[in-house]
Amino acid sequence: MTSSLTGNLKWWQSGIIYQIYPRSYQDDSGDGVGDLRGITRRLPYVASLGVRAVWLSPIFKSPMRDFGYDVADYCAIDPLFGTLEDFDALVAQAHRLGLKIMLDYVPNHSSSDHAWFQEALTGPSSAKRDWYVWRDPAPGGGVPNNWKSFFGGPAWTLDGASGQYYLHQFLPSQPDLNWRNPAVRAAMFDVLRFWMRRGVDGFRVDVIWLLAEDNRYLDEPRNPDWQPGQPEHSSLLHPYTQDQPETHGYIREMRAVLEEFDDRMMVGEIYLPVDRLLTYSGTEDARMVHLPFNFHLILLPWNAAQVRQFTDGYDAACLAAGAWPNWVLGNHDQRRFRSRVGDAQYRVAQTLLLTLRGTPTVYYGDEIGMRDVVIPADRIVDPAALQQPDSPEAGRDPERTPMQWDDAVNAGFSAPGTTPWLPLADDAVILNVAAQEQDPASDLNYFRALTRLREGHPALIGGTYRSVDAPEDVFAFVREGHGETLTVLLNMGSREHDLGGLTRGETLLSSLGDRPASGAPLRPDEARILR
Repeated sequence: MTSSLTGNLKWWQSGIIYQIYPRSYQDDSGDGVGDLRGITRRLPYVASLGVRAVWLSPIFKSPMRDFGYDVADYCAIDPLFGTLEDFDALVAQAHRLGLKIMLDYVPNHSSSDHAWFQEALTGPSSAKRDWYVWRDPAPGGGVPNNWKSFFGGPAWTLDGASGQYYLHQFLPSQPDLNWRNPAVRAAMFDVLRFWMRRGVDGFRVDVIWLLAEDNRYLDEPRNPDWQPGQPEHSSLLHPYTQDQPETHGYIREMRAVLEEFDDRMMVGEIYLPVDRLLTYSGTEDARMVHLPFNFHLILLPWNAAQVRQFTDGYDAACLAAGAWPNWVLGNHDQRRFRSRVGDAQYRVAQTLLLTLRGTPTVYYGDEIGMRDVVIPADRIVDPAALQQPDSPEAGRDPERTPMQWDDAVNAGFSAPGTTPWLPLADDAVILNVAAQEQDPASDLNYFRALTRLREGHPALIGGTYRSVDAPEDVFAFVREGHGETLTVLLNMGSREHDLGGLTRGETLLSSLGDRPASGAPLRPDEARILR
Protein backbone atom coordinates (compact mmCIF):
# COMPACT_ATOMS: atom_id res chain seq x y z
CA MET A 1 0.00 0.00 0.00
CA THR A 2 1.38 3.39 -0.98
CA SER A 3 -1.63 5.42 0.16
CA SER A 4 0.46 6.92 2.97
CA LEU A 5 2.24 9.04 0.39
CA THR A 6 -0.95 10.24 -1.31
CA GLY A 7 -3.11 10.92 1.71
CA ASN A 8 -5.79 8.42 0.66
CA LEU A 9 -5.84 6.59 3.95
CA LYS A 10 -8.60 4.36 5.29
CA TRP A 11 -9.95 4.95 8.79
CA TRP A 12 -7.98 1.99 10.13
CA GLN A 13 -4.75 3.52 8.78
CA SER A 14 -5.21 7.13 9.88
CA GLY A 15 -7.03 6.57 13.17
CA ILE A 16 -6.21 5.28 16.65
CA ILE A 17 -7.84 2.05 17.88
CA TYR A 18 -8.95 2.07 21.53
CA GLN A 19 -9.38 -1.32 23.19
CA ILE A 20 -12.07 -1.72 25.84
CA TYR A 21 -12.17 -4.78 28.07
CA PRO A 22 -15.95 -4.71 28.67
CA ARG A 23 -15.91 -6.40 32.08
CA SER A 24 -13.77 -3.55 33.39
CA TYR A 25 -14.97 -0.35 31.72
CA GLN A 26 -18.27 0.69 33.30
CA ASP A 27 -20.80 -1.30 35.35
CA ASP A 28 -24.27 0.21 34.93
CA SER A 29 -26.23 -2.85 36.07
CA GLY A 30 -24.73 -2.92 39.56
CA ASP A 31 -23.39 -6.47 39.50
CA GLY A 32 -19.70 -5.55 39.66
CA VAL A 33 -19.06 -6.36 35.99
CA GLY A 34 -18.91 -3.84 33.17
CA ASP A 35 -21.62 -3.91 30.53
CA LEU A 36 -22.74 -2.49 27.18
CA ARG A 37 -24.92 0.26 28.62
CA GLY A 38 -22.00 1.39 30.71
CA ILE A 39 -19.75 1.54 27.65
CA THR A 40 -22.41 3.46 25.71
CA ARG A 41 -22.65 6.02 28.53
CA ARG A 42 -18.88 6.53 28.39
CA LEU A 43 -18.57 6.84 24.61
CA PRO A 44 -18.48 10.67 24.67
CA TYR A 45 -15.38 10.37 26.85
CA VAL A 46 -13.85 7.91 24.38
CA ALA A 47 -14.58 10.29 21.51
CA SER A 48 -12.93 13.12 23.46
CA LEU A 49 -9.65 11.19 23.38
CA GLY A 50 -9.27 11.71 19.64
CA VAL A 51 -9.42 8.01 18.80
CA ARG A 52 -11.17 6.63 15.70
CA ALA A 53 -12.30 3.11 16.61
CA VAL A 54 -13.35 1.11 19.66
CA TRP A 55 -12.41 -2.56 19.87
CA LEU A 56 -14.54 -4.54 22.33
CA SER A 57 -13.10 -7.71 23.82
CA PRO A 58 -15.64 -10.59 23.64
CA ILE A 59 -19.24 -9.90 24.58
CA PHE A 60 -20.81 -13.08 23.16
CA LYS A 61 -22.80 -15.65 25.13
CA SER A 62 -20.30 -17.62 27.19
CA PRO A 63 -19.91 -19.62 30.40
CA MET A 64 -17.03 -17.20 31.09
CA ARG A 65 -14.48 -19.85 32.01
CA ASP A 66 -12.03 -17.73 29.99
CA PHE A 67 -14.05 -14.54 30.32
CA GLY A 68 -15.65 -14.58 26.89
CA TYR A 69 -12.94 -16.22 24.84
CA ASP A 70 -15.02 -19.40 25.22
CA VAL A 71 -18.02 -18.64 23.01
CA ALA A 72 -21.24 -20.64 23.41
CA ASP A 73 -23.21 -18.65 20.80
CA TYR A 74 -21.41 -16.42 18.33
CA CYS A 75 -24.56 -14.48 17.40
CA ALA A 76 -25.86 -13.66 20.89
CA ILE A 77 -24.81 -11.16 23.56
CA ASP A 78 -24.11 -12.64 26.97
CA PRO A 79 -26.75 -11.43 29.47
CA LEU A 80 -23.93 -10.34 31.74
CA PHE A 81 -23.24 -7.54 29.23
CA GLY A 82 -26.78 -6.85 28.06
CA THR A 83 -28.88 -7.59 24.98
CA LEU A 84 -28.66 -7.29 21.22
CA GLU A 85 -30.76 -4.15 21.57
CA ASP A 86 -28.14 -2.73 23.95
CA PHE A 87 -25.47 -3.57 21.40
CA ASP A 88 -27.41 -1.90 18.58
CA ALA A 89 -27.76 1.22 20.73
CA LEU A 90 -24.02 1.20 21.41
CA VAL A 91 -23.21 0.96 17.69
CA ALA A 92 -25.64 3.74 16.86
CA GLN A 93 -24.20 6.05 19.51
CA ALA A 94 -20.64 5.26 18.44
CA HIS A 95 -21.44 6.08 14.83
CA ARG A 96 -23.14 9.33 15.85
CA LEU A 97 -19.91 10.28 17.61
CA GLY A 98 -17.79 9.37 14.56
CA LEU A 99 -16.41 6.20 16.13
CA LYS A 100 -16.05 2.82 14.43
CA ILE A 101 -16.87 -0.39 16.32
CA MET A 102 -14.69 -3.49 16.19
CA LEU A 103 -15.57 -6.83 17.78
CA ASP A 104 -13.31 -9.58 19.06
CA TYR A 105 -13.86 -12.60 16.78
CA VAL A 106 -12.79 -15.95 18.26
CA PRO A 107 -12.61 -18.48 15.40
CA ASN A 108 -9.98 -20.96 16.64
CA HIS A 109 -12.14 -22.54 19.33
CA SER A 110 -15.61 -22.46 20.80
CA SER A 111 -16.89 -23.18 24.28
CA SER A 112 -17.57 -26.80 25.15
CA ASP A 113 -21.08 -25.51 25.96
CA HIS A 114 -21.66 -24.56 22.32
CA ALA A 115 -24.44 -26.56 20.65
CA TRP A 116 -21.97 -27.68 17.98
CA PHE A 117 -19.67 -29.35 20.49
CA GLN A 118 -22.55 -30.80 22.48
CA GLU A 119 -23.75 -32.48 19.30
CA ALA A 120 -20.21 -33.64 18.50
CA LEU A 121 -20.11 -35.39 21.90
CA THR A 122 -23.01 -37.64 20.91
CA GLY A 123 -20.58 -39.92 19.08
CA PRO A 124 -18.23 -40.42 16.13
CA SER A 125 -21.17 -40.60 13.72
CA SER A 126 -22.49 -37.17 14.77
CA ALA A 127 -22.93 -34.65 11.96
CA LYS A 128 -20.88 -32.17 14.01
CA ARG A 129 -18.13 -34.59 15.06
CA ASP A 130 -15.79 -33.37 12.32
CA TRP A 131 -16.40 -29.75 13.34
CA TYR A 132 -13.73 -30.33 16.00
CA VAL A 133 -10.32 -32.06 16.03
CA TRP A 134 -10.42 -35.66 17.29
CA ARG A 135 -7.69 -38.30 17.52
CA ASP A 136 -7.43 -41.84 18.76
CA PRO A 137 -5.13 -42.52 21.72
CA ALA A 138 -1.41 -43.07 21.14
CA PRO A 139 -0.52 -46.69 20.21
CA GLY A 140 0.47 -47.41 23.81
CA GLY A 141 -2.50 -45.50 25.19
CA GLY A 142 -2.76 -41.93 26.47
CA VAL A 143 -2.72 -38.60 24.68
CA PRO A 144 -2.13 -38.65 20.90
CA ASN A 145 1.08 -36.59 21.10
CA ASN A 146 2.98 -34.16 23.35
CA TRP A 147 1.21 -30.94 22.34
CA LYS A 148 0.72 -28.51 25.23
CA SER A 149 -2.08 -26.11 26.12
CA PHE A 150 -1.28 -22.40 26.47
CA PHE A 151 -2.81 -22.69 29.93
CA GLY A 152 -0.67 -25.65 31.02
CA GLY A 153 -1.06 -29.39 30.72
CA PRO A 154 -1.80 -31.47 27.61
CA ALA A 155 -3.65 -29.96 24.66
CA TRP A 156 -5.81 -33.10 24.56
CA THR A 157 -8.74 -34.23 26.71
CA LEU A 158 -10.29 -37.70 26.62
CA ASP A 159 -13.95 -38.13 25.75
CA GLY A 160 -14.66 -41.19 27.86
CA ALA A 161 -17.77 -42.16 25.95
CA SER A 162 -15.99 -42.61 22.61
CA GLY A 163 -12.42 -43.24 23.76
CA GLN A 164 -11.13 -40.45 21.51
CA TYR A 165 -9.31 -37.27 22.47
CA TYR A 166 -10.25 -33.76 21.33
CA LEU A 167 -7.78 -30.90 20.82
CA HIS A 168 -7.84 -27.69 22.84
CA GLN A 169 -4.95 -25.24 22.70
CA PHE A 170 -6.41 -23.45 25.71
CA LEU A 171 -8.78 -24.80 28.40
CA PRO A 172 -10.40 -28.23 28.01
CA SER A 173 -13.65 -26.25 27.87
CA GLN A 174 -12.35 -24.48 24.71
CA PRO A 175 -12.24 -27.23 22.04
CA ASP A 176 -10.48 -26.28 18.80
CA LEU A 177 -12.70 -25.96 15.75
CA ASN A 178 -11.65 -27.96 12.69
CA TRP A 179 -11.00 -25.31 10.05
CA ARG A 180 -10.25 -27.97 7.45
CA ASN A 181 -13.99 -28.66 7.41
CA PRO A 182 -15.68 -26.37 4.83
CA ALA A 183 -18.90 -26.43 6.89
CA VAL A 184 -17.04 -24.92 9.85
CA ARG A 185 -15.61 -22.17 7.70
CA ALA A 186 -19.02 -21.42 6.18
CA ALA A 187 -20.64 -21.19 9.63
CA MET A 188 -17.88 -18.97 11.00
CA PHE A 189 -18.03 -16.69 7.97
CA ASP A 190 -21.77 -16.31 8.52
CA VAL A 191 -20.93 -15.04 12.01
CA LEU A 192 -18.93 -12.21 10.44
CA ARG A 193 -21.82 -11.37 8.13
CA PHE A 194 -24.28 -11.34 11.04
CA TRP A 195 -22.32 -8.68 12.91
CA MET A 196 -21.43 -6.60 9.86
CA ARG A 197 -25.14 -6.41 9.01
CA ARG A 198 -25.62 -4.94 12.49
CA GLY A 199 -23.15 -2.18 11.69
CA VAL A 200 -19.86 -3.62 12.98
CA ASP A 201 -16.95 -1.96 11.17
CA GLY A 202 -14.15 -4.41 11.89
CA PHE A 203 -12.82 -7.33 13.86
CA ARG A 204 -9.85 -8.21 16.00
CA VAL A 205 -9.32 -11.90 15.20
CA ASP A 206 -8.18 -13.92 18.19
CA VAL A 207 -5.10 -16.22 17.81
CA ILE A 208 -5.51 -16.19 14.04
CA TRP A 209 -2.13 -17.85 13.48
CA LEU A 210 -3.34 -21.01 15.26
CA LEU A 211 -6.27 -21.90 12.97
CA ALA A 212 -4.61 -24.96 11.40
CA GLU A 213 -2.48 -27.77 12.81
CA ASP A 214 -0.12 -30.09 10.97
CA ASN A 215 -2.27 -33.08 10.03
CA ARG A 216 0.48 -35.60 10.79
CA TYR A 217 0.12 -34.78 14.50
CA LEU A 218 3.84 -35.16 15.16
CA ASP A 219 5.38 -34.49 18.56
CA GLU A 220 6.74 -30.95 18.89
CA PRO A 221 10.44 -30.54 19.75
CA ARG A 222 11.68 -29.37 23.14
CA ASN A 223 12.64 -25.73 23.55
CA PRO A 224 16.29 -25.72 24.68
CA ASP A 225 15.92 -22.21 26.14
CA TRP A 226 13.00 -23.01 28.43
CA GLN A 227 13.58 -22.45 32.16
CA PRO A 228 11.59 -23.79 35.14
CA GLY A 229 9.00 -21.23 36.23
CA GLN A 230 8.18 -20.23 32.66
CA PRO A 231 4.79 -21.34 31.27
CA GLU A 232 4.71 -25.03 30.39
CA HIS A 233 3.57 -24.24 26.84
CA SER A 234 6.93 -22.55 26.27
CA SER A 235 8.78 -25.77 27.05
CA LEU A 236 8.15 -26.82 23.44
CA LEU A 237 8.78 -25.22 20.08
CA HIS A 238 5.62 -25.11 17.98
CA PRO A 239 6.26 -25.98 14.32
CA TYR A 240 3.12 -28.17 14.12
CA THR A 241 0.50 -26.10 15.95
CA GLN A 242 1.24 -22.55 14.77
CA ASP A 243 1.60 -20.65 11.49
CA GLN A 244 0.64 -23.54 9.20
CA PRO A 245 0.39 -22.97 5.43
CA GLU A 246 -3.33 -23.79 5.39
CA THR A 247 -4.03 -20.92 7.75
CA HIS A 248 -3.18 -18.40 5.06
CA GLY A 249 -5.84 -19.87 2.77
CA TYR A 250 -8.47 -19.68 5.48
CA ILE A 251 -7.65 -16.03 6.13
CA ARG A 252 -7.91 -15.19 2.44
CA GLU A 253 -11.42 -16.67 2.50
CA MET A 254 -12.17 -14.61 5.61
CA ARG A 255 -10.96 -11.46 3.87
CA ALA A 256 -13.25 -12.18 0.91
CA VAL A 257 -16.22 -12.18 3.30
CA LEU A 258 -15.24 -8.76 4.63
CA GLU A 259 -14.94 -7.49 1.07
CA GLU A 260 -18.66 -8.24 0.60
CA PHE A 261 -19.28 -5.15 2.77
CA ASP A 262 -18.03 -1.60 2.39
CA ASP A 263 -15.05 -0.27 4.32
CA ARG A 264 -14.60 -3.15 6.81
CA MET A 265 -11.33 -4.41 8.25
CA MET A 266 -9.70 -7.00 10.48
CA VAL A 267 -6.60 -7.06 12.62
CA GLY A 268 -5.07 -10.42 13.45
CA GLU A 269 -3.56 -11.46 16.79
CA ILE A 270 -0.23 -12.98 15.74
CA TYR A 271 2.91 -13.51 17.83
CA LEU A 272 5.60 -14.16 15.21
CA PRO A 273 8.91 -12.68 14.01
CA VAL A 274 8.45 -9.82 11.55
CA ASP A 275 9.34 -11.80 8.42
CA ARG A 276 6.58 -14.33 9.17
CA LEU A 277 4.21 -11.77 10.69
CA LEU A 278 3.99 -9.64 7.56
CA THR A 279 3.06 -12.58 5.35
CA TYR A 280 -0.34 -12.34 7.04
CA SER A 281 -0.97 -9.10 5.13
CA GLY A 282 -1.09 -11.17 1.98
CA THR A 283 -0.20 -9.88 -1.46
CA GLU A 284 -1.73 -7.36 -3.84
CA ASP A 285 -3.88 -10.04 -5.49
CA ALA A 286 -4.47 -12.20 -2.38
CA ARG A 287 -5.14 -9.98 0.61
CA MET A 288 -5.29 -11.34 4.15
CA VAL A 289 -5.59 -9.31 7.36
CA HIS A 290 -5.52 -5.53 7.09
CA LEU A 291 -3.26 -5.26 10.14
CA PRO A 292 -1.18 -8.15 11.51
CA PHE A 293 -0.76 -7.05 15.12
CA ASN A 294 2.80 -5.98 15.85
CA PHE A 295 3.50 -6.74 19.53
CA HIS A 296 7.25 -6.26 19.41
CA LEU A 297 7.31 -3.01 21.39
CA ILE A 298 5.80 -5.02 24.25
CA LEU A 299 8.45 -7.71 23.98
CA LEU A 300 11.57 -5.59 23.38
CA PRO A 301 13.88 -4.31 26.13
CA TRP A 302 13.17 -0.64 26.71
CA ASN A 303 16.28 1.05 25.37
CA ALA A 304 16.83 3.44 22.51
CA ALA A 305 19.23 1.34 20.46
CA GLN A 306 17.03 -1.75 20.34
CA VAL A 307 13.81 0.16 19.79
CA ARG A 308 15.41 2.11 16.94
CA GLN A 309 16.87 -1.02 15.36
CA PHE A 310 13.53 -2.80 15.46
CA THR A 311 11.56 0.20 14.20
CA ASP A 312 13.90 0.77 11.26
CA GLY A 313 13.71 -2.88 10.25
CA TYR A 314 9.95 -3.17 10.72
CA ASP A 315 9.14 0.02 8.80
CA ALA A 316 11.37 -1.06 5.91
CA ALA A 317 9.85 -4.55 5.91
CA CYS A 318 6.33 -3.09 5.81
CA LEU A 319 7.24 -0.92 2.82
CA ALA A 320 8.74 -3.92 1.02
CA ALA A 321 5.74 -6.11 1.75
CA GLY A 322 3.14 -3.47 0.90
CA ALA A 323 1.81 -3.72 4.47
CA TRP A 324 0.57 -0.91 6.69
CA PRO A 325 2.46 -0.73 10.02
CA ASN A 326 0.81 -0.85 13.41
CA TRP A 327 2.00 -0.48 17.00
CA VAL A 328 0.88 -1.74 20.42
CA LEU A 329 2.24 -1.11 23.91
CA GLY A 330 -0.36 -2.98 25.97
CA ASN A 331 -3.48 -5.12 25.93
CA HIS A 332 -5.55 -7.49 28.06
CA ASP A 333 -2.86 -10.19 27.90
CA GLN A 334 0.21 -8.06 28.66
CA ARG A 335 1.46 -6.01 31.58
CA ARG A 336 0.46 -2.33 31.50
CA PHE A 337 3.22 -0.39 29.84
CA ARG A 338 3.56 2.18 32.65
CA SER A 339 4.45 -0.66 35.00
CA ARG A 340 6.85 -2.05 32.44
CA VAL A 341 8.80 1.10 31.49
CA GLY A 342 8.37 3.03 34.77
CA ASP A 343 6.76 6.33 35.68
CA ALA A 344 9.59 8.46 34.33
CA GLN A 345 9.37 6.88 30.88
CA TYR A 346 5.58 6.65 30.68
CA ARG A 347 5.09 9.76 28.53
CA VAL A 348 8.12 8.93 26.40
CA ALA A 349 6.50 5.58 25.57
CA GLN A 350 3.11 7.19 24.94
CA THR A 351 4.74 9.66 22.55
CA LEU A 352 6.50 6.87 20.68
CA LEU A 353 3.26 4.96 20.22
CA LEU A 354 1.38 7.94 18.82
CA THR A 355 4.05 9.36 16.51
CA LEU A 356 5.46 6.33 14.68
CA ARG A 357 4.27 5.61 11.14
CA GLY A 358 1.29 3.30 11.32
CA THR A 359 -1.86 2.59 13.32
CA PRO A 360 -1.59 2.75 17.13
CA THR A 361 -3.76 0.61 19.39
CA VAL A 362 -4.32 2.00 22.89
CA TYR A 363 -5.50 -0.10 25.84
CA TYR A 364 -8.18 1.42 28.08
CA GLY A 365 -6.75 3.24 31.09
CA ASP A 366 -3.33 3.71 29.52
CA GLU A 367 -4.38 7.26 28.62
CA ILE A 368 -4.45 8.10 32.34
CA GLY A 369 -1.41 6.03 33.22
CA MET A 370 -3.04 3.09 34.98
CA ARG A 371 -0.60 0.56 36.43
CA ASP A 372 -0.74 -3.18 37.06
CA VAL A 373 -2.67 -4.03 40.21
CA VAL A 374 -1.42 -6.64 42.67
CA ILE A 375 -4.18 -9.23 42.96
CA PRO A 376 -4.55 -11.04 46.31
CA ALA A 377 -4.43 -14.82 45.97
CA ASP A 378 -8.08 -15.19 46.93
CA ARG A 379 -9.17 -12.72 44.20
CA ILE A 380 -7.32 -14.30 41.27
CA VAL A 381 -9.79 -15.38 38.59
CA ASP A 382 -7.73 -15.75 35.40
CA PRO A 383 -7.58 -19.45 34.40
CA ALA A 384 -4.09 -18.97 32.97
CA ALA A 385 -2.90 -18.05 36.48
CA LEU A 386 -5.03 -20.56 38.39
CA GLN A 387 -3.81 -23.46 36.25
CA GLN A 388 -0.15 -22.39 36.39
CA PRO A 389 0.53 -21.23 39.97
CA ASP A 390 4.27 -21.83 39.53
CA SER A 391 4.43 -19.35 36.59
CA PRO A 392 3.77 -15.85 37.94
CA GLU A 393 4.03 -14.32 34.47
CA ALA A 394 1.07 -16.37 33.23
CA GLY A 395 -1.60 -14.40 35.09
CA ARG A 396 -3.43 -11.58 33.30
CA ASP A 397 -5.63 -10.16 36.06
CA PRO A 398 -3.22 -7.30 36.98
CA GLU A 399 -3.80 -5.51 33.65
CA ARG A 400 -7.57 -6.14 33.54
CA THR A 401 -8.71 -4.21 36.61
CA PRO A 402 -11.63 -1.73 36.50
CA MET A 403 -11.32 1.66 34.86
CA GLN A 404 -10.62 4.46 37.33
CA TRP A 405 -13.20 7.18 36.68
CA ASP A 406 -13.25 9.23 39.89
CA ASP A 407 -12.47 9.23 43.61
CA ALA A 408 -15.81 7.73 44.70
CA VAL A 409 -16.23 4.26 46.17
CA ASN A 410 -15.28 1.75 43.44
CA ALA A 411 -13.72 4.64 41.46
CA GLY A 412 -16.98 5.34 39.64
CA PHE A 413 -16.76 1.99 37.87
CA SER A 414 -19.52 0.40 39.92
CA ALA A 415 -22.04 1.64 42.45
CA PRO A 416 -21.12 1.75 46.15
CA GLY A 417 -22.07 -1.47 47.86
CA THR A 418 -21.08 -3.68 44.93
CA THR A 419 -17.90 -5.73 44.74
CA PRO A 420 -16.08 -5.24 41.42
CA TRP A 421 -15.09 -8.49 39.74
CA LEU A 422 -11.42 -7.57 40.22
CA PRO A 423 -9.99 -5.28 42.90
CA LEU A 424 -9.30 -1.65 42.10
CA ALA A 425 -5.89 -0.05 42.27
CA ASP A 426 -4.96 1.48 45.62
CA ASP A 427 -4.16 4.76 43.84
CA ALA A 428 -7.56 5.03 42.12
CA VAL A 429 -8.61 7.77 44.53
CA ILE A 430 -5.97 10.08 43.03
CA LEU A 431 -5.25 8.49 39.63
CA ASN A 432 -8.56 8.79 37.82
CA VAL A 433 -10.26 10.49 34.90
CA ALA A 434 -12.12 13.14 36.92
CA ALA A 435 -8.95 14.36 38.64
CA GLN A 436 -7.01 14.46 35.39
CA GLU A 437 -9.78 16.29 33.52
CA GLN A 438 -9.25 19.19 35.94
CA ASP A 439 -5.46 19.23 35.63
CA PRO A 440 -4.10 20.76 32.40
CA ALA A 441 -0.75 19.06 33.06
CA SER A 442 -2.24 15.56 33.56
CA ASP A 443 -1.37 12.41 31.65
CA LEU A 444 -4.88 12.41 30.18
CA ASN A 445 -4.47 15.89 28.79
CA TYR A 446 -1.02 15.02 27.48
CA PHE A 447 -2.59 12.09 25.64
CA ARG A 448 -5.17 14.44 24.14
CA ALA A 449 -2.42 16.88 23.16
CA LEU A 450 -0.73 14.06 21.27
CA THR A 451 -3.89 13.06 19.43
CA ARG A 452 -4.62 16.71 18.54
CA LEU A 453 -1.08 17.00 17.21
CA ARG A 454 -1.67 13.94 15.01
CA GLU A 455 -4.87 15.45 13.66
CA GLY A 456 -3.26 18.82 13.01
CA HIS A 457 -0.10 17.52 11.36
CA PRO A 458 -0.71 15.01 8.56
CA ALA A 459 3.00 14.11 8.48
CA LEU A 460 2.43 12.24 11.76
CA ILE A 461 -0.22 10.09 10.09
CA GLY A 462 0.70 9.67 6.46
CA GLY A 463 4.27 10.92 6.34
CA THR A 464 7.42 8.90 5.85
CA TYR A 465 9.55 7.67 8.74
CA ARG A 466 13.34 8.03 9.00
CA SER A 467 15.46 7.57 12.11
CA VAL A 468 18.48 9.81 12.69
CA ASP A 469 21.65 9.27 14.66
CA ALA A 470 21.63 10.54 18.22
CA PRO A 471 23.56 9.89 21.43
CA GLU A 472 23.06 6.75 23.43
CA ASP A 473 19.66 6.66 25.20
CA VAL A 474 18.05 8.94 22.60
CA PHE A 475 15.79 7.66 19.84
CA ALA A 476 15.28 10.36 17.22
CA PHE A 477 13.26 10.16 14.04
CA VAL A 478 11.74 12.37 11.37
CA ARG A 479 8.20 12.24 10.00
CA GLU A 480 7.97 14.00 6.65
CA GLY A 481 5.15 14.62 4.19
CA HIS A 482 2.29 16.89 3.21
CA GLY A 483 4.68 19.83 3.06
CA GLU A 484 6.08 19.56 6.57
CA THR A 485 8.90 17.91 8.49
CA LEU A 486 8.54 16.99 12.17
CA THR A 487 11.30 15.68 14.42
CA VAL A 488 10.51 13.41 17.36
CA LEU A 489 13.11 13.19 20.12
CA LEU A 490 12.77 10.56 22.82
CA ASN A 491 15.20 10.56 25.74
CA MET A 492 14.93 6.99 27.02
CA GLY A 493 17.55 7.63 29.69
CA SER A 494 18.17 9.79 32.74
CA ARG A 495 20.86 12.13 31.37
CA GLU A 496 20.50 15.47 29.61
CA HIS A 497 21.75 15.60 25.99
CA ASP A 498 22.83 18.53 23.87
CA LEU A 499 21.68 17.39 20.42
CA GLY A 500 22.85 20.41 18.44
CA GLY A 501 20.86 20.81 15.23
CA LEU A 502 18.34 18.14 16.14
CA THR A 503 16.75 20.43 18.73
CA ARG A 504 16.60 23.46 16.45
CA GLY A 505 13.08 24.45 15.53
CA GLU A 506 9.74 25.19 17.13
CA THR A 507 8.72 22.88 19.95
CA LEU A 508 5.19 21.71 19.28
CA LEU A 509 4.95 19.53 22.38
CA SER A 510 7.15 18.45 25.27
CA SER A 511 6.26 15.69 27.70
CA LEU A 512 7.53 17.95 30.49
CA GLY A 513 4.76 20.46 29.83
CA ASP A 514 6.70 23.49 28.59
CA ARG A 515 7.98 24.78 25.24
CA PRO A 516 11.79 24.64 25.25
CA ALA A 517 13.54 27.19 23.07
CA SER A 518 15.10 26.20 19.79
CA GLY A 519 18.37 24.36 20.45
CA ALA A 520 17.65 23.68 24.13
CA PRO A 521 19.14 20.42 25.43
CA LEU A 522 16.89 17.35 25.61
CA ARG A 523 16.23 16.75 29.29
CA PRO A 524 16.17 13.40 31.10
CA ASP A 525 13.05 11.34 30.35
CA GLU A 526 11.76 13.96 27.91
CA ALA A 527 9.84 13.46 24.70
CA ARG A 528 9.86 16.48 22.39
CA ILE A 529 8.24 17.06 19.00
CA LEU A 530 9.59 19.89 16.82
CA ARG A 531 9.13 21.39 13.39
